[in-house]
Amino acid sequence: MSHWERPGQSDEWYTPKYVFDALGCTFDLDVANGAIGGAHVPCRQSIGADSLTKAWSGFIWMNPPFGGRNGIVPWLDKFFVHGDGVALTPDRTSAPWWLTASRKADAILFVSPKIKFERPDGTTGDSPGSGTTLMAVGWRGAQALNRAFDQGLGSLLQPVGAVFV
Repeated sequence: MSHWERPGQSDEWYTPKYVFDALGCTFDLDVANGAIGGAHVPCRQSIGADSLTKAWSGFIWMNPPFGGRNGIVPWLDKFFVHGDGVALTPDRTSAPWWLTASRKADAILFVSPKIKFERPDGTTGDSPGSGTTLMAVGWRGAQALNRAFDQGLGSLLQPVGAVFV
């Protein structure tokens, strides 16, 4: 087992290409691109460090560091204030942060099967213990999740009050 499989040893995990293929879109900004960089993200620009203190613009992709307990909360807070993009999150439906975020999303895709993320060296990691959701905010994000659903990437949920799917 590499150091990437040990919990808390690395936040450098990349989303596989097939996820972006299913979304069928190009993003303006990757707001959580690691220092090494995610090889498959179809985006025009990226932020590699201090993203939470920088301005975000356009249609964004966000695969934030999952980190420790509630470490994802500031990322999701800024994501929903920004209002235009797709965020990848752990599927932790009983966690208070997930419930809060799900109420703000215009669409949620429960990805199936579980994503096997890629390490910085390009090899594939083991399947994670929990699943993954993609949360969309705004029309473009909701349409991307709808395309991914049509491609068989998982099950689509439109929260009550959402208007874009």
